[in-house]
Amino acid sequence: MSFFLQTCSQQTTRVYDGTMTTPDASAADSFTRSSPMTRFRLAPNPGPMSLEGTNSYVIGEGIIVDPGPDDEAHLQLLASVGVDLILITHRHPDHTAGSERLRELTGAPVRALNPEHCHGGQPLMDDEVIDVDGVQVRVLATPGHTSDSVSFHLPDDGPNGSVLTGDTILGRGTTIIDFPDGRLGAYLESLERLRALGPATVLPAHGPVLPDLTVIADAYLAHRRQRLEQVRAALVELGADASVEQVTDHVYHDVDSSVRQAAEASVGAQLDYLRSE
Repeated sequence: MSFFLQTCSQQTTRVYDGTMTTPDASAADSFTRSSPMTRFRLAPNPGPMSLEGTNSYVIGEGIIVDPGPDDEAHLQLLASVGVDLILITHRHPDHTAGSERLRELTGAPVRALNPEHCHGGQPLMDDEVIDVDGVQVRVLATPGHTSDSVSFHLPDDGPNGSVLTGDTILGRGTTIIDFPDGRLGAYLESLERLRALGPATVLPAHGPVLPDLTVIADAYLAHRRQRLEQVRAALVELGADASVEQVTDHVYHDVDSSVRQAAEASVGAQLDYLRSE
């Protein structure tokens, strides 16, 4: 597993709305290097769905991706690097709750695919290329986990580039399809789109960095096909009109109660996919 542990610091000054902000070198030590062009700060929001917490990334010298929760200490650290732009991978609050406060602290616009989560910035567009201080970020619409999920491709980040995948691909385990907003058909297409980028470094919003996007996308696709076969088998045994709860009991019988709701959401998405074929 490719996981860089060195930290970095910077000493640039930015001015927003007449307020001067200078990065704090000691705060920079709180960030972990994740690729040649990125580093991250782990947010203090661990849980069954967020693993150790949300990885709030810094791209280059001034782009923040997913500020995470509305935690003042965490947001102050993010603001200390000098922020030009704030990007959101999708609507869930463990990614977006701190975005308005981070804008207040930095003056930087917040951009997301969903206009409801934009603050002072325009909605993102699929295949848009964002250039900040010479750093190019390509926006990829990757719906499925949610309808507004996007990934950020950094083609110049190391020999194979890197991709910030949000919750579309996690650093450990598999993600949920947040049905009915998220849809399995769209998710499978998104995995194929990411797979086509080749062996890029995977920078997930939760869990550790992964070294090869092709390998993990293949594993995710295989997992989804396996789950679909399990749901098909359950319908044969339980009947074609079996409920989400019945199928969840059958397929996810050993799931912990803390993630039962997530399992039911995924089963709902799988049933919708199979019944629409």
